[in-house]
Amino acid sequence: MLGSTAFSLVMSSISSRIFTKISIYVNNDIQASIFDSIIDAKWKDLSKYPSGDLLNRFNGDVGTISGNAIGWIPNLIVNVYTFILTFVVLLKMDVTMAWIAILSAPFLLVMSHYIMRKMQEYRKKVLELQSGMMSFEVETFYNFDMIKSFGIFGFYSKKLRSWQQTFKEYSLDYNKFEIKTRIMLTIVSTAVSMVAFGYCLFLLWNGKILYGDMTFFLQQRSSLSGKFNNLVGTIPGMLNSAISVRRVRELVDLPREEHDPESYEKMQEIASDGITVKLSDVSFGYNDDKNVYNNLNFEAHPGEIIAVLASSGGGKTTLMRIMLGMLEPQNGDVQLIGSNGEPVAVNADLRRLFAYVPQGNTILSGTIAENMRMVRPEVTDEEIIDALKTACAWEFVSVLPEGINGTLGEKGRGISEGQAQRLSIARALVRNSPILLLDEATSALDVVTEERVLNNIIKRHPNKVIIVSTHRPGALKLCQKLYRLSENGIEEISYEDAVRINIQYANMSFESERRMVDPSAFMPKKPPKEKVNLLTDDPTENMWGM
Repeated sequence: MLGSTAFSLVMSSISSRIFTKISIYVNNDIQASIFDSIIDAKWKDLSKYPSGDLLNRFNGDVGTISGNAIGWIPNLIVNVYTFILTFVVLLKMDVTMAWIAILSAPFLLVMSHYIMRKMQEYRKKVLELQSGMMSFEVETFYNFDMIKSFGIFGFYSKKLRSWQQTFKEYSLDYNKFEIKTRIMLTIVSTAVSMVAFGYCLFLLWNGKILYGDMTFFLQQRSSLSGKFNNLVGTIPGMLNSAISVRRVRELVDLPREEHDPESYEKMQEIASDGITVKLSDVSFGYNDDKNVYNNLNFEAHPGEIIAVLASSGGGKTTLMRIMLGMLEPQNGDVQLIGSNGEPVAVNADLRRLFAYVPQGNTILSGTIAENMRMVRPEVTDEEIIDALKTACAWEFVSVLPEGINGTLGEKGRGISEGQAQRLSIARALVRNSPILLLDEATSALDVVTEERVLNNIIKRHPNKVIIVSTHRPGALKLCQKLYRLSENGIEEISYEDAVRINIQYANMSFESERRMVDPSAFMPKKPPKEKVNLLTDDPTENMWGM
C-alpha cells in the first residue's frame, strides 16, 4: 500500500507538471499566432472589430481552445477505452445485462442533438455579450478623464448594469434549460438502474448468480453508464471549442498586408539621398456608396515641407494612411521613388521609410527612453536627447529627476497634451526616416512652440519629405507647397487662399457647435433687414441673420 501510494503520488505530480507545461505552451503558441495575424491584418478589415471583441477573442476564445484541446482529447481517449473494455467484460458474463447497461444510450443520443443545438446558441450569445461588455469597459476606461470631467459616471454606471442585467437574464434562462435537462436525464438513468436491479434480483432469486455476482454486475453497469455519460459530456467542450475556433479563425483569415522585403532593402540603400512620394489618379472610398477621393494626384519631393488642408472629416488622415500603405485605393498608384528614378509600389515593408505622428496621445506607459527606443532599439541616449531638443521637449524632460529614464503613466499620464505631442514628434525623429508625416501633431502646442518645432526639423533634417496637416497660419508660412483636399481631388493653393479657407473651416466648425447648443439655430431664418444702423440695431442679431 505504501509503495502504491508513493507511486501514485509521483505519477500524479509528473502528470500535473506535464499538463501545466503543455497548457502554457499551447495557449502561448496560439496567442502568438493570433497576435501576429491581428497585427499584420489590413487596417480596413481589422477596424470592423471593436477593441473589446478583439480582446475577448484573443484571451477568452484562445483560452477555451487551448484548455479543451488539452482536456477533452485525453479524456475522450480514456473514456472510450474504458467504455469498450467494460462493455466487453459484461458481454462475456451476461449478454442481457450488457445491453441493459446501455439502455439509456438511444435516448441520450436523441436528446444530445437538441441539447447541443441549445448549448451552441447559448455559447454564441454569451461570447457576443462578453465581447460587448469588454468593448464597453475598454472604451469607458480609455475615456476616463472625459467621463469624470463631465460628471457622467452615473450614465456609465447605468449602462454597465444594463449589460449585466441582459447577461443575467440570458444566463438564468439557460440555467432553467439545464435544470430541466438534468431532471429528464436523471429520470431515465434511474429507470435503467431499476431495470438492471430487477434483472439481477430475478437471476439471484432463480439461483443463477450469487450475491457477489449481483454486486459486480451493478457496479459495472454503473461504470458503463458513467463512461457513456462522460463521452456525451465531452460534447459541450467540443461545441465550445468549435464556436471559439470559428471566432478565432475569422481573425486568422483576415486579409494580410502585402510585404516586399527586397523593395525595402533596395530603397534603404538610397534613402539618404531622399525619397519622393507620388500618388497617381488615386480614388478611394470606405464603402461603395461614396468615394473620399476621385483621381487624386500628389507629389512630395525631398527637402519639401508640404501642408494639406481639409475640413473636419475631409480625408487628411485617410490620405496619410494611403501613403503608408495601410489603406489600398480602389484605383490609382501609390509609389515611392528613390534617387535612381525607379518607382516602387507602397507595401507594409516600405512603411519603415516613414515616421508618422498621428492625432491624439500616442505615448505608452514606461520610461521616456523606452518610448523612444520602441521605434529604433539601437538608438543612443545622445541621439534621444538630440531628438528631444529638436522637438522642444528637452526643456521639460531635462528637469525631470530621472531625465529620459523618467517613468510615464498610461497615455503619458503625468505630462500635458502639448508635452505628449512633443515627445511623439521626438520619437518620430528618432526613427530617422526620410519621410515624416505630421497629422495635426502640433494641435496642442502654442503658436510659438509650433513654429520652433517645425523650424528645428527643417534646419536639422533638410533632406526629409515633411507632410503636415494643420490649420495654423504660422505653420503654413513655413511650407513650400499648400494643398487643399476635396471630393474632386487635391489642388495646390496660395498662402492667402489657405488662410481664407481656414477661416471658412473655422466658421463651419463654430456654426456646427452653435447648432448643437442652440436649438433656435434650426428655426427658419428671418429675412435680413434692408438697412442696418449700427447705433440702433443689435449687431449680434444682424450677424446671425435672424
